[in-house]
Amino acid sequence: MGEQTKVSARIAVPREAGEGGTPPVNDSAFARWLADRAGRILLQVRAETGHEDGKALKAAGDQAAHDLLRAELARWRPADAVLSEEDEHSRVAWTEGNRPDRLGANRVWIVDPLDGTREFSEEGRDDWAVHVALWTADSSAPARLTAGAVAMPARHCTLATDHAPAYPPMPLESATGGAIRIAASRTRPPAFVTALAEGLGAELVPMGSAGVKIAAVINGEADAYVHAGGQYEWDSAAPVAVALATGLHASRVDGSPLVYNQADPKLPDLVVCRKDLAPRLLAALQRHLP
Repeated sequence: MGEQTKVSARIAVPREAGEGGTPPVNDSAFARWLADRAGRILLQVRAETGHEDGKALKAAGDQAAHDLLRAELARWRPADAVLSEEDEHSRVAWTEGNRPDRLGANRVWIVDPLDGTREFSEEGRDDWAVHVALWTADSSAPARLTAGAVAMPARHCTLATDHAPAYPPMPLESATGGAIRIAASRTRPPAFVTALAEGLGAELVPMGSAGVKIAAVINGEADAYVHAGGQYEWDSAAPVAVALATGLHASRVDGSPLVYNQADPKLPDLVVCRKDLAPRLLAALQRHLP
């Protein structure tokens, strides 16, 4: 059985190890430590590179955070497999006879070194994140996600599975039938999300990366996040780990479970919301999905 998963929300917990120090042994605390270290590197890259060339800044940030995560995982968790967005062939749908080691591994770290590259490259924006999650084959945790951390470095905040949960209270207006708040893309919200919000009488709350959107649900800044436009496992694994540990609902848009460490890393849709909203939201989704 995997380690018990807990979560912190609303506050940034002080980092447990200094720059370059020995990390915590506990997997959840290690996930936080690792995400925080990558976040500090990204802030440094942002400050040193500047925002004049957004494409170059995105590339530099992605590479620096990926290199750090890969190096620290190789050093401190050498027996574990890794799936990173920035890995070569990371998006390949593997077939029998041509499969990466992670598909036979008991422990797989699923990481997104920089979630929200667009926001990272825009001066003054803070809605980007680092994702670090641990999938364990023999875990009884939901989705087999035994640890997760979402660092939001520009907000000086990290949500992770190493501290007690704090389930966010629903605003009185929403709880009594009023408008709910759905986190949505600030630049390209899918048409069905707009239709869904109109059908529910919901308010769309625009923001950047997927991790930041799910963090908004965890923190009570939004009541739900819905996506059905194409994502990969690293886009959701870490924030879903934290959301599930908090007690929120997380599933595919048809209500089926989220499954990770698959031969095809595409995980194109998900919904994260308060459990008391899930039946209403899932029913509405069936009416509005293409």
